[in-house]
Amino acid sequence: MDRARRPRSLLAALTAALLAVPGITALSSAARAADADVAVNGGFESGLTGWTCTAGTTVTSPVHSGSSALQATPAGSDNAQCSQTVTVQPNAQYTLSGYVRGSYVYLGASGTGTTDVSAWTQSAPDWQKLSTTFRTGAATTKVTIYTHGWYGTGAYQADDLTLVGPGGSGTTQPPAAPAGLRTTTVTSSSVGLSWSAVTGATGYAVYRDGTKVQTVTGTSATVSGLAASTAYSFQVTAVNDAGESARSAVVTATTSAGGGGGGSTDLPAHALVGYLHASFANGAGYTRLADVPDSWDVIDLAFGEPTSVTSGDIRFNRCPVTECPNVESDADFKAAVKAKQAAGKKVLISIGGQNGQVQLTTTAARDTFVSSVSKIIDTYGLDGLDIDFEGHSLSLNADDTDFKNPTTPVIVNLISALKTLKARYGAKFVLTMAPETFFVQNGYQYYGTGKWGGQDPRCGAYLPVIHALRDDLTLLHVQDYNSGPIMGLDNQYHSMGGADFHIAMTDMLLTGFPVAGDPNNVFPPLRPDQVAIGMPASTNAGNGYVSPSEVTKTLDCLTKRTNCGSYATHGTWPALRGLMTWSVNWDRFANWEFQKNFDAYFG
Repeated sequence: MDRARRPRSLLAALTAALLAVPGITALSSAARAADADVAVNGGFESGLTGWTCTAGTTVTSPVHSGSSALQATPAGSDNAQCSQTVTVQPNAQYTLSGYVRGSYVYLGASGTGTTDVSAWTQSAPDWQKLSTTFRTGAATTKVTIYTHGWYGTGAYQADDLTLVGPGGSGTTQPPAAPAGLRTTTVTSSSVGLSWSAVTGATGYAVYRDGTKVQTVTGTSATVSGLAASTAYSFQVTAVNDAGESARSAVVTATTSAGGGGGGSTDLPAHALVGYLHASFANGAGYTRLADVPDSWDVIDLAFGEPTSVTSGDIRFNRCPVTECPNVESDADFKAAVKAKQAAGKKVLISIGGQNGQVQLTTTAARDTFVSSVSKIIDTYGLDGLDIDFEGHSLSLNADDTDFKNPTTPVIVNLISALKTLKARYGAKFVLTMAPETFFVQNGYQYYGTGKWGGQDPRCGAYLPVIHALRDDLTLLHVQDYNSGPIMGLDNQYHSMGGADFHIAMTDMLLTGFPVAGDPNNVFPPLRPDQVAIGMPASTNAGNGYVSPSEVTKTLDCLTKRTNCGSYATHGTWPALRGLMTWSVNWDRFANWEFQKNFDAYFG
């Protein structure tokens, strides 16, 4: 049938008849103007501005319209939700709609005051529109809209999300972008910012290198926890009940040069750190302390271990003659410590290791830890302490969710013990840590048991310790080995075996990262002089060995931003302190390959 000749509907006929009556006119567009799209940045053209996402980024392809769309990947117990709270009117009708791609993608609204609603698709290989409606309650002035995927189903995309209905009472539009952003005081670890006030703003958000790092109510802020001699870019946005403005113009600042971590300014600019098997022998054989070559700047004596897991009583038992026939006497060992120190080297006792589980569950254990470690340091005249807690030494209680304010006893007591030791020995006390990636970088995705429980409570458990001691910490050398795949700041998983893994893991430490994906809870970056990269010395030493050429690529990328491969770092850090390896003994077994490569690179 020819559409042009179909009879008009009864409604159309009645409308025409009414319009023929004098005094009755068509409903004007102004009368319908109360309905508007009250969502902010629903097309993601301004990045994730206005949205709070547990995971996700904007992409230029695929898009439904415009130049950008949201892409997010659920992982573990995170469904990669992005949400936005909007201002609405009570007792009003709203329509939520948007376009999605992927499997099991949801679009919904919560806090409606009536019935919360959602729409979803099981499979959308191409853009599919989702839509749902709701009516707000009698006292409802804010509603949260969201989109998310489902666990383990891969990435999804969303674009052109709208919430159409009456604008909220009071402020209905986000404020304008702030103007006049400038830097004020710049130090080795912080940058001060100020900007002009924006009419209608109730607060401001500060971005560092594209990541939101803090919110303030005034027109100034200080971004701290920065690396020395490093360039950063900053922007701010204005915020009110209707959402967040576009970002301001970018300003840049380079922090000033800083001293060495923890007061140990006499470390060389680039240091080689190695563990020496001092209390046991294995396939690598025993190496006398006096026989360690001068290339090694920090020597960690492995290991001091507790008398029981929870005692806090640490003992350092040197390798017995029956196991290490060439072991030196105590007198010769102490003389070797002094000789190394005279040559400018640092000799530390390393606590823990694979078999040395340490849980300071009580204040009594904490105090015993301090006294027993002090006794070891004093007996051998050592320079400080390395914390190599592995396995189940550190984990977080279910209600311990803020790395800046930990409450779990084993965490709180360890922090207290280390601060006590630092205060006892003074500014020259060397404090280093050697956590596994699971306890540090894995905190980008997961922290403790998680919002819904069920996660490993050890996820990210080193973060509160590192953060609390960042001003006392000489070196952090995460073990980039014996590790599973870890998600980097590019939201891609990285695996051991090449430069890419070391670059991505180190970039996280030097850039900082939101903990458990929360942009309002950022672990600040460490200074580059506080960071060394942990690698196995040989194929025998541990999983994750990389060849000297891959070590060189890693150092080139991080210190010169050349030879980087596919991962794009967030900065260049020529002051990166150096490398750590397990172990001196295994490097000797491999004809000093690791040491020789380090010497050749830093010369």
